[in-house]
Amino acid sequence: MPDKRWDELGKFLVSHSLEVKKGEKLMIAMYEVETYPLALAVYKHCVIAGGFPQIQFMSEAIKHQVLKYGTEEQKGWVPEIEKYGMEWADCYIALRGAFNLNECYDVSNADIALYQKAMGIISRHRWENTRWALVRVPNERFAQQAGVDYEHIMDMFFDACFQDWDTLVPEWKRICGELAKGDEVHVIAPGTDLRFSAKGKEWRASESTRNIPGGEINTAPHAHTVDGTIWFDFPATFGGRVIHNLKLTFETGKLVKIEADDNLDFVETVLSTDDGASKIGEFAFGTNDAIDVYTTDILIDEKMGGTMHIAMGRPYDSVYTSAIHWDMVKNMKHDSKVLLDGKLIYENGKFLI
Repeated sequence: MPDKRWDELGKFLVSHSLEVKKGEKLMIAMYEVETYPLALAVYKHCVIAGGFPQIQFMSEAIKHQVLKYGTEEQKGWVPEIEKYGMEWADCYIALRGAFNLNECYDVSNADIALYQKAMGIISRHRWENTRWALVRVPNERFAQQAGVDYEHIMDMFFDACFQDWDTLVPEWKRICGELAKGDEVHVIAPGTDLRFSAKGKEWRASESTRNIPGGEINTAPHAHTVDGTIWFDFPATFGGRVIHNLKLTFETGKLVKIEADDNLDFVETVLSTDDGASKIGEFAFGTNDAIDVYTTDILIDEKMGGTMHIAMGRPYDSVYTSAIHWDMVKNMKHDSKVLLDGKLIYENGKFLI
């Protein structure tokens, strides 16, 4: 018997996250076959809302084919129909099923970076032209990746999606208001001493409208003010590559040193994609306490309560552009604190304001 929670989530995504209205066009990007139950539910509720849905299918295995057998031109090609879809659609939703992180084991880091640059152009068109949402849809592979059983990962996922948003979001927005009163943010944690200015910048609360499940408080730092070092005790992932013990050091906004236990050349290639790729475009706190295991998947992990993350590359406020937006998550539950203009506002994963 199908899990009824898929239908409930499909209705939530159409009515709450995207707010699809009669006559609007919705592009549904279905990644991996396991996402079909949710794709069907989203399609159904879009039709009920009076919309016009279209489904496209993609998978990591398909990506592997072009990266393994394609020419350099094919690997860096921006898919024309997919790009047009961002112009055609009023709304867009990506249902991103978990996949084997080692699928592209035999593809060079340079080719992965080339492909990700092309996908970054698609992503920019999505941001600019549609109301969008991204969902990481768990499956058996996802449970294995997280080191838990399938029942736990599914319950965690649905609990994280069906939070009491009416209670949580106003509180997160209150915290945003307090953060907006300050200037310098100072993060102190194991392997980390990082400062930046967010003076005059908007702090925003994620309420499950863009990335699903929601649950973060973020801003776009003044990139030129970033100074210091940040160490990621959680593995960083991008384009199917996993990087352990990544450490980045900045001096007055410039990335001056990159360290990692593995895939260092991949990180260096990605962060040199364009002028904006080496800048911090986002700083955020994870606030969804229903997420209780690290999954090595950014769409879930960046929302985990008691964490913070930065994104290298494109900022949400479009102060500068980049084909890259790479989120990296850090555990803040132990020996960690954040100061705002010298005042302690966050300690060991909890806000004090």
